Amino acid sequence: MKRVLIANRGEIALRVVQAARKLGIESVAVYTDADARSLHVLQADHTVRIGPNSPSHSYLNQSAIVHVALTEECDAIHPGYGFLSENPEFAALCETEGIQFIGPSSDTIQRMGNKVQARTEAMQAGVEVVPGSSESCGDIQEAKLEAKRIGYPVLIKARGGGGGRGMRAVNDESVFTAEFKQASTEAESAFGDPTIYLERYLDKIRHIEVQVLGDADGKVVVLGERDCTVQRRHQKLVEEAPCPVIDNDVRSRLHNCAVQLAESIGYRGAGTVEFVLTQDRKQFFFIEMNTRIQVEHPVTEQLFGIDLIEAQLRVARGESVDEVVKSPSSNGHAIEFRINAEHWQNRFMPSPGKIQGWELPAGSGVRVDTHCYEKISISPYYDSMIAKLIVHGHDRDHALRRAESAIKEFEITGIETTLGFHQQLLQSDSFRTGNIYTTWVEREFLNGEMT
Repeated sequence: MKRVLIANRGEIALRVVQAARKLGIESVAVYTDADARSLHVLQADHTVRIGPNSPSHSYLNQSAIVHVALTEECDAIHPGYGFLSENPEFAALCETEGIQFIGPSSDTIQRMGNKVQARTEAMQAGVEVVPGSSESCGDIQEAKLEAKRIGYPVLIKARGGGGGRGMRAVNDESVFTAEFKQASTEAESAFGDPTIYLERYLDKIRHIEVQVLGDADGKVVVLGERDCTVQRRHQKLVEEAPCPVIDNDVRSRLHNCAVQLAESIGYRGAGTVEFVLTQDRKQFFFIEMNTRIQVEHPVTEQLFGIDLIEAQLRVARGESVDEVVKSPSSNGHAIEFRINAEHWQNRFMPSPGKIQGWELPAGSGVRVDTHCYEKISISPYYDSMIAKLIVHGHDRDHALRRAESAIKEFEITGIETTLGFHQQLLQSDSFRTGNIYTTWVEREFLNGEMT
């Protein structure tokens, strides 16, 4: 592998540039006019304008990206997260053109991207799933019968989706038809697939994900778990590792299940196996697998002292996981806070504009991943995340103290951000004691006033 094209933008694209440079691999950044001054473009070895600002004509334009990769003589494409990272057609196109897609095979992405099939794969691997429909529901009447069988409340979910889109919780049959139609319409708009399946709705759950890394020989290693319970409308806001509320027995079972599933499908590359943890913190169920690097991967990097982007590149070029990850062991506690350009006190409305002031926190155990700097303009065309603040301490209390100091030092002016949200979150007794669940932010923390 001599040259990699980065089919993404922002901080993850910058991470790929930096990891590739450490390995002696040249980087090619694609960009739009809105991203022309982004740090990943300024630091890449080569740059190519990919198209106009609209994602559908730029970062989602499969043929244009592959054309650039071939023209620039790239050996590989790193998809980052979002955009085309979990698109099986794009991975297949790379395979057809002889370009290394840095991730699992197109077949694996297809199998795990279909949420109904992913449930089947998990069950075949001996991993327990949330009780629900064994197949997708083709029409409303069929879905109603299935909902009765499962028992209300039920969760309507998009077969090809994620991030909360195409998802509805339904308490009884009286509103099922309307919610089913809305979920299906939203799923078709977001994923091009209106197909729906059902799961039993579990209240006051935690969201736990296990980081795995697999190689071409089928060997899979686990790099701990992350707790992603702090969410708003199914969008993660804070992630930490290790999970602060499970014992070693549950932890061991979670890790074993993740390996069982990943090995059973011959998983290659970095991925996460996602679970929900019940309110009693003893039982968990598989919900999905993300076949890509996660936004929150830095907390795992801080615990294990490993560069996961570098690991992706090394596994993709043929190295074994034993070579890449030698004697993995974790140390301490890490927490990531997503800093978004949003007016969190006004229903988290996006806040594009020019950053006027930009002061980053520093010190031991403090890390900031970002593509931004003073005077850069934040575009309305893309995701609102502008930085990730990661803190690492010798235990959770230590990490929380470092987080408080770092967030106070982090100064951004010119746009609204979620820094104030995180400051208040750190003062919450429920958050500090771990007495939270995936809908806690909107149901309790914000008191229903700003959700």
